[in-house]
Amino acid sequence: MKVAVYDTHVTKKNGETMHFDILVSEEMPREKVLEFGKAYLQRVGQEGQSLGARECEFCHIEQARPPVEQSIRDHGFHIVEMEGCR
Repeated sequence: MKVAVYDTHVTKKNGETMHFDILVSEEMPREKVLEFGKAYLQRVGQEGQSLGARECEFCHIEQARPPVEQSIRDHGFHIVEMEGCR
């Protein structure tokens, strides 16, 4: 499965920055990607933080590894936590 990778930087409630990637099927509309990002922010206690085109940018297309592909099939997206996510 080919996936689109969206590089995402969000300011947390405490002022620190979260850096994570949102991976989705390559044909997923951008509006849906932002919905998935907001759902992730809610799950980690950062609901209400700004997440729009400025914070979430398309990066590239890549071949998904099997666990990522399964996550996308199950949930519609996959998050790769990079920095400041916990």
